[in-house]
Amino acid sequence: VVSVDLDAMAPTPTVDGKGTHGGYCGPAVKPIALRMVGQIARDPECAGLPISGIGGISGWREAAEFMAMGAGHVQVCTAAMTHGFKIVEDMNSGLDNWMDSKGHRRLADFHRLAVPNFVEWQDLNMNFKTIAAIDQDLCIQCGKCHVACEDTSHQSIAALRTEAGRRYEVIDEECVGCNLCMHVCPVDDCITMRPVDTGQPYVTWKDDPRNPHREAAE
Repeated sequence: VVSVDLDAMAPTPTVDGKGTHGGYCGPAVKPIALRMVGQIARDPECAGLPISGIGGISGWREAAEFMAMGAGHVQVCTAAMTHGFKIVEDMNSGLDNWMDSKGHRRLADFHRLAVPNFVEWQDLNMNFKTIAAIDQDLCIQCGKCHVACEDTSHQSIAALRTEAGRRYEVIDEECVGCNLCMHVCPVDDCITMRPVDTGQPYVTWKDDPRNPHREAAE
């Protein structure tokens, strides 16, 4: 259900005063579809089966992502309906440019390359750490990163007053690398996440001492 008409008090779109549920398509479907393609691609029982990726593909980047996750080809529906068939030409040219920049000569050169790196969350390295870094030359001092971190995260971005105006700095020892500040920042590449060498070995959740079920599993 997309929305409710608060005057007619019926789901939209309304048909003679009534509404119903509909399908789910477009960019919102992409995370779901990409996961499903990846799950099929890494399943040993599905080895060798051709996979067609569809769901939220609206440009060359999405097409490349689906192929890297195991799709042998992709399908486009909503984007073609919205922008016309010319979008396919734009996807082809964009994909060509990206492949050239990466040194890929054929689609097969990057097909399935991301599959081995698609794992369950409990298989991730619990000792891997990143912290946020703010590029002061790009920062527009809007303060969105500070508000997001202060109100809903870890209070790890300090709001400072200087002679030049406002300045926002990451408190490294408090940052947990949640990425929230990076996502709310309106300036591309102003906030990036940089890895920190913890000196700790690769440890998954199954072996992490903080896992309360670790001993039971053993």
